Amino acid sequence: MPVPILLVTGFLGAGKTTIVNHLLANAEGRRIAAVVNDFGAINIDAELIVGASDGVVSLANGCICCTLESDLLRTLSTLLRRDPKPEYIVIETSGVADPSDIVRNLMDPVILREAPLETVLCVMDAGTPPSALDDALQRSQLRVADIVALSKLDLADEGAGVRIREAIRAQRVPAVVVDAKHGEIPSALLFPANVDRAPAPREPGPKRPAEDRFETLSWTSERPLSLPRLQQAIGKLAPKLARAKGLFETIEQPGRQMVFQFAAGRATLAPGEALPAGVPRARIVFIAELGVLSKAELDGIMEACVAG
Repeated sequence: MPVPILLVTGFLGAGKTTIVNHLLANAEGRRIAAVVNDFGAINIDAELIVGASDGVVSLANGCICCTLESDLLRTLSTLLRRDPKPEYIVIETSGVADPSDIVRNLMDPVILREAPLETVLCVMDAGTPPSALDDALQRSQLRVADIVALSKLDLADEGAGVRIREAIRAQRVPAVVVDAKHGEIPSALLFPANVDRAPAPREPGPKRPAEDRFETLSWTSERPLSLPRLQQAIGKLAPKLARAKGLFETIEQPGRQMVFQFAAGRATLAPGEALPAGVPRARIVFIAELGVLSKAELDGIMEACVAG
């Protein structure tokens, strides 16, 4: 089963490691492998550490942390051969790295098949002056992001968060912008429900991530979808969505699943495995800001995609 990658980027001192620390210490049952440049900045609680060998620290909650001592693709290959294999891989980039170069490396066909890049998170110090976004590196970090997390809000002056949000909007960045107080980010944004592992049943109402700003709505169908109709539906829903992820069969390619991802205003489709027995023909989860998208509206738009 493919292992999704979360790429964490951001300028020097933005707070990337604080977020990685929080993810590892609060994995909520997820088996996460974190790839970092320097163990020295990782300050996982001592009682969580159960062992260290060969450049890998093992944690009591099933997570691991390793250093990027060789090239990235070799490190990922090593992680994917571990038993048990991680369920997610988090890569923290250097503060002076252009993430577009790393994204291109992750498009290697072998890695893409086994460890697809699912989310790019850009961490930005809320106290960053808007003029700093004129820097080519910071613009590059922003423009590849699906999510921008504003850190160190407690250290910035009262209007700093508003100013930097306006500066980000001025860059026409389609990413969702969230506050990351003490390194906390709604996990539903970073790790959307994995429809491969647990097909989502039809639910009467939404689920809310830890932060009340977002809610998760699930949609399933026992019949295949029309791809052109689905493209029209996503066009209607896109202005209201923060994330979406799903698997579905189409009438155009019966018996085979398509893998659907939506983030930062971009929708992607990729061929998946053969449709397993006993699961709905379509399972998609949608994440939107609270109150922006009702279950009734979602169902109405998505039911129009179902083949007659």
